[in-house]
Amino acid sequence: MTATATAEGLGTRIEEALRLRFAEQTAAAERYGTEFVALWKYAAEHALGGKLVRPRLLLDLLGALAPSTLSDEEARRAIGVAVDVEMLHFAFLLHDDVIDGDLIRRRRPNLIGSLVARHAAEPEEPILHWARSSAILLGDLLLASATLGFARADASPDTRERLLSLLEQTIFETVAGEHSDIALSDGVIAPDLRTILDTSAYKTATYSFVLPLRAAAVLAGASPAAETSLTEIGRHLGLAYQLQDDLLSVFGDPSEHGKDAFSDLREGKETAIIAYARMTGHWPSIELRFGTADLSAADASDMRDRLTECGAERFVRGLVEEQLRAASAVLAEAEAAGNLSAAAGRTILTLAARIEGRNG
Repeated sequence: MTATATAEGLGTRIEEALRLRFAEQTAAAERYGTEFVALWKYAAEHALGGKLVRPRLLLDLLGALAPSTLSDEEARRAIGVAVDVEMLHFAFLLHDDVIDGDLIRRRRPNLIGSLVARHAAEPEEPILHWARSSAILLGDLLLASATLGFARADASPDTRERLLSLLEQTIFETVAGEHSDIALSDGVIAPDLRTILDTSAYKTATYSFVLPLRAAAVLAGASPAAETSLTEIGRHLGLAYQLQDDLLSVFGDPSEHGKDAFSDLREGKETAIIAYARMTGHWPSIELRFGTADLSAADASDMRDRLTECGAERFVRGLVEEQLRAASAVLAEAEAAGNLSAAAGRTILTLAARIEGRNG
């Protein structure tokens, strides 16, 4: 398989493997009743058709790290691990939607919303409880499936052990980040900037960037030094990505990013934007309406203007640039030390450029 063919067919092969995984689970569910079958069918609908950012990143970097072009068999093995990474991502999304009480994701009903609509014209408490419980249970199954996938990876015992250790650390840190995020939202811990940045790094960077980057290194047989560098790079890129996400949620164009234009302001989400605003004289006027569920579009727009005026938008954009520069600096050191190849460096720089220029 040539590098070009690999790049062109990458998304299709991942999508096919993911579709097969859900088809197998749906077929297995048939002996347990129609509702369980429907749960897996809805899950497949929501999991398929996405950007597949994490599995693509894993395979892109693996292709750059491998000493030679991946054979079809090597690509097949790697795609299996990449699909498990995507299953883990979907599991976290399901649990996150339950925690946040969301019925919508990307301007359409999420899994919970779809299950509710299957049984009720309007959300009713028993149906909501059932749908949210279904999401929790399915998320648990997907977590187990991802873990078993890593454990059964077609690789040497040492590689499997490294993959499992990576997965264990990833799940632990992601849960720690989610736990801290909820504590911030509920006022259990103080919303200072350092805590918010650490929470974002654990909640988003660990599984969205560090996991696929390090998994690629493990599958390529890269050195521990390469893994260490990729961990640092992944944390910087992941934090930049989350900070960009926060900026888009408040200052971005919802027609491009597909999110509720002011959901973070309505929910009272503690982000780096808000942490900075708290330290300015504008905060008393912002605080009056921050976290108001029925926040009007006009009031939200005014709040957004105040966040710009107080310097919060500029400050967080500066943080994004700072994280991207830090990732580039670590990459340059790793290349100079011979821990990462020039090809791997180009893959990472391409990713950094996507983060810097993203609008959705």
